Amino acid sequence: MRETPSITRIYAQVSCVDGRVSERWFSALFARPPDAKPMAGLYEWTQGDHGGLQLFENSKDAGHGTLTIIVSDIRAEHARLHAAGLAPGALEPATTTRLVRLNDPDGNLIVLAQPLDV
Repeated sequence: MRETPSITRIYAQVSCVDGRVSERWFSALFARPPDAKPMAGLYEWTQGDHGGLQLFENSKDAGHGTLTIIVSDIRAEHARLHAAGLAPGALEPATTTRLVRLNDPDGNLIVLAQPLDV
């Protein structure tokens, strides 16, 4: 019989050059400040009980990440992001989803997606 890992939470990680600048941007993206700052240069936003985002100061890897966030109302999120000054791209149709793309201050790609069956 195969043992299952005792995983309780998974974080995606995006690197940035200046944590203070990126903290403000991601706080606007998530409409709240980070839930934790466990060490210098690390900012965490949790989503539910099992996942979240870690924003980490690491200039070598900044700008090379992609974060995909699944949402239930892409049009409302697009309007909210635009109002927050985050410059989201246009709503894009895809085969099974609708998408909105935008870039954080370091050029990391942030994709919001809404499955078409929602």
